[in-house]
Amino acid sequence: MTTTTEIADKIATDYGLTKAQSKTIVEAVFAAVAAAATSGAETSIPQFGKFKVKETPERDARNPATGATIKVAAAKKLTFQPAKALKDAMNK
Repeated sequence: MTTTTEIADKIATDYGLTKAQSKTIVEAVFAAVAAAATSGAETSIPQFGKFKVKETPERDARNPATGATIKVAAAKKLTFQPAKALKDAMNK
């Protein structure tokens, strides 16, 4: 697993930044993606993929312990669709 700290360390090493500077940049990118998602906007990163907000409708579900039917409220979720270049790179 890769953490934000590991990503920041790699950026600091590759681009000659301090770890604090690169950590700020990484956190700012994630904050921008989160802000766009919160407003319902799509974020597209070329050669990487798209983050989209998808609405899920209200549905019925079952409690596995009791078997009782419950309503699951409608919600929004964040989905990621990888770009073709990323898929191709993963499958080499």
